Amino acid sequence: MTAALELQDVRKSFGGLPAVRGVTLSIRPGERRLLLGPNGAGKTTLFNLITGDLRADGGSIRLFGREIARMRPDRRVHLGLARTYQVITLFPGDTLKHNLALALLGLSRERWNPLRPIERRGDLWERARALLERFGLGPLADRKLAFTSYGEQRRVEIAMAMAQEPRVLLLDEPFAGLSREERRDVQAVLAEIPREVTVVMIEHDLDVALSFAERITVLHQGQLMVEGTRAEVVADRRVQEVYLGA
Repeated sequence: MTAALELQDVRKSFGGLPAVRGVTLSIRPGERRLLLGPNGAGKTTLFNLITGDLRADGGSIRLFGREIARMRPDRRVHLGLARTYQVITLFPGDTLKHNLALALLGLSRERWNPLRPIERRGDLWERARALLERFGLGPLADRKLAFTSYGEQRRVEIAMAMAQEPRVLLLDEPFAGLSREERRDVQAVLAEIPREVTVVMIEHDLDVALSFAERITVLHQGQLMVEGTRAEVVADRRVQEVYLGA
């Protein structure tokens, strides 16, 4: 079976300081994978290399067998790669519906057509509202993002990523800063992501993350330290020493 996402000896340094050191991993289609590790382990840098926000110094990155390591970020999106960020990157002065419509427009062939402005794209507005309903945000569709809670903004961000019809979705700490109730809401959203979408998540909330992941990859100082099932990783002495402080 062709891997959904496959990395081979991926490397990245900043000013001679290695951040990602020869990471090799393979993620199956439909898998729920957790990237775990202490701060500075290289997790977000690895995401940035996969999406093209950073250019790798070396190594191979394949999306469903296709080499993407030298592709522009927008080409990777059109091949089915989407992500969220640690810091929410939305438009606070716009409504939730408008944020979703912009995400949908990004995949449209008419996104640069000046003769058909977004205000006239009834199809986009209908699809945006339907996505918001799916993620439990329908009643807030016409509210400006700045007047929503942090947890609601996280759900909007995930909805915008799903609007891009991804085959592989990268989630960078989607539970960070959320209350217990907000975490439950985001958990419910993630549980509804269809199995044809492969999900890779960075998270520090172990209770939430471990309940989500089927396999876990632990990074330490830019290197892959341990990989396995939840039980295997939690029982590993190196993980207990480095990450759990045991």
